[in-house]
Amino acid sequence: MSNNKIRIAGVCACIVMLSCFYSSYSSMRHLTSIAFIKNMQVSSKESTVWVAKLDASLNFGARPQVQTHTSWNASIVWQSMFDEDLYDNKHREAKTTVALTVFAVGRYLEAYLNTFLTSAEKHFMLGLPVTYFVFTDLPEKVQNITLAPQRHIKVVKVEKYSRWQDISMMRMKTISEIIDAVLKYDFHYVFCFDVDQIFKARFGSEALGESVALLHAHYYKLPKHRFTYDRNPKSKACMTEGDYYYHAAIFGGTCEKVKALADYCYVNIMEDKLNNVEALWHDESHLNKYFWLNKPTKLLSPEYCWDENIGDARDIQLRRLIWAPKDYEKLRTR
Repeated sequence: MSNNKIRIAGVCACIVMLSCFYSSYSSMRHLTSIAFIKNMQVSSKESTVWVAKLDASLNFGARPQVQTHTSWNASIVWQSMFDEDLYDNKHREAKTTVALTVFAVGRYLEAYLNTFLTSAEKHFMLGLPVTYFVFTDLPEKVQNITLAPQRHIKVVKVEKYSRWQDISMMRMKTISEIIDAVLKYDFHYVFCFDVDQIFKARFGSEALGESVALLHAHYYKLPKHRFTYDRNPKSKACMTEGDYYYHAAIFGGTCEKVKALADYCYVNIMEDKLNNVEALWHDESHLNKYFWLNKPTKLLSPEYCWDENIGDARDIQLRRLIWAPKDYEKLRTR
């Protein structure tokens, strides 16, 4: 096939995928019009200043066996490094609000969503106002769960793509759209999660920051040459060097910073599609490239997303969230 034909095919594919976002965008506009829109956008500038001062209280020497800060002086948060009450009291005084986004498309909804949400209600940002934004192609199947005061669930209908890789990659556009249409008006921070995870212990306000990345449990102790960055020079995600290997199962920060990440990943995913290229680990490859170019201000240790199948857990004092058992053959659309 000629280069022109390949490019035309790529353009057509992109047009089809873009058109599929119309219904989700309409749902977001509906949310904005009936519930969330305000006169002023929530400001995160003041909060980032005092959160940085709060992070200065971290005890970086409490965990001598692991790395507790980066070369650019971002903290790497581990158990025993922080005062829970200090963080929680300051965020309650500041009336900090948090949005959580999660995608439960196809079989993932029935397999994981209820456990994810019920466990989050036991452990995620307790004492703070939290709204869960559930994106699904089957909104009528989202079960009701008991929520604490100041906790809410909003369900947004999205299209289901034929390939799980596209579901994973195209969430970046959806996240950007809902931040722009809804979240920036009511929330100081947003955290984006994969649904196939279970909260097991506190996942609290110590995790909040301007730009938050997660160290991948399988790679945090490996030498850099073993990181599975995309090495294809044709892809916009290509990396020849990096700092860490980040896990796309969790990322967060202020609405402004998360939108910048999502926009970067989406634009580069679409450019790859135009060139008939797909990054090795899809949106995770692009996320790693973004954090290489735009350093996160806070890193979460693998305690915040642990795989129980890893044999050596000596560094893990507290499993805050774990990977749920996965059966990709049954769950994923090929």
